[in-house]
Amino acid sequence: MFNPLNALLGLFSLDIGIDLGTANTLVYIRNKGIVINEPSWVSIDKKTKRVLAIGIEAKEMAGRTPANIVAIRPLRDGVISEFDITEAMLKYFIKKAHHHLLLTTPRPRVVVGIPSGVTEVEKRAVKQATLSAGAREAFLIEEPMAAAIGAGLPITEAVGSMVVDVGGGTTEVAVFSLGGIVVSKSMRIAGDEMDDEIVNYARQKYNLLVGPRTAERIKMTIGSAYPLKEEKTMALRGRNLVTGLPDSIEVSSIEIREALSGAVALIVESVRDTLDQTPPELIADLMEQGICLAGGGAQLQGMAERLSEETRMHCYVAEDSMTCVARGAGLVLEELDRLEKVLTSMDRRATSGSRRR
Repeated sequence: MFNPLNALLGLFSLDIGIDLGTANTLVYIRNKGIVINEPSWVSIDKKTKRVLAIGIEAKEMAGRTPANIVAIRPLRDGVISEFDITEAMLKYFIKKAHHHLLLTTPRPRVVVGIPSGVTEVEKRAVKQATLSAGAREAFLIEEPMAAAIGAGLPITEAVGSMVVDVGGGTTEVAVFSLGGIVVSKSMRIAGDEMDDEIVNYARQKYNLLVGPRTAERIKMTIGSAYPLKEEKTMALRGRNLVTGLPDSIEVSSIEIREALSGAVALIVESVRDTLDQTPPELIADLMEQGICLAGGGAQLQGMAERLSEETRMHCYVAEDSMTCVARGAGLVLEELDRLEKVLTSMDRRATSGSRRR
């Protein structure tokens, strides 16, 4: 049934797609593109539980706060670990996306990307947090599906497509055909685990304690999954565990590649397992189409080359790979009638039920 209130709210609010990532939250506004790309960090006062900062400002506080302030990430491995804080973060990003409107309480329709391996309870938690944050309607879409749409893959056609979405908390591998996921695999090995591997490597080899932000910077600068044409070096700074004093060592991209080898090998194995379960006809399509890499982890140097060598198929990094999930989520709202079937089953039931009413 036609709802005049929803129609009125629709005139003054924007449909948005959100990639609620473990490491970063991205917001896509219909017909405007990506308007927010900020770290999924929140700093709070431990005594009063009051939120002090969100996004970039909160991440800058990490590791530098006094005893009464803590900077945390309310999502772990792609799912909500701190519900109230996630709700506050979503509310902040939705309001920030509408900053140019005069309304004080925007009520947009929102599509949120979620890992394909989450439980029904986790799905409901994300949906409820989105509605509580001010969404008029909330839909969920599996991240590999959103990434494929954002990357421009022909997922609704009778041809096989494959995406490997390497995020901060999860790696999603999926094969699509006719608007559905034929085979998928989700594992909680991704960018965060790569950072942890670098921290462990520095501790075990050099007795050097480094923070996760330092490890992330090293990974992004000289990290690789495949030998580089020109190997690089970089200073790694931290605290010497023997002397207890600040120390700095020079590490090479070869060493960092060795540190990352365990996490990269697990991602490669996940891709190979997915291909092993893919029907032969779709394998033939994939040999022609290639494998698309999306997510921030796809930007690790040599990742596409490593996967190409391991799978003997053409692998390539999507254009602006980090924003694929957010763009895909937003594009679903732009063509909801055509792409409604790609939303998760829980949302299809809710949507169809609301339309019957």
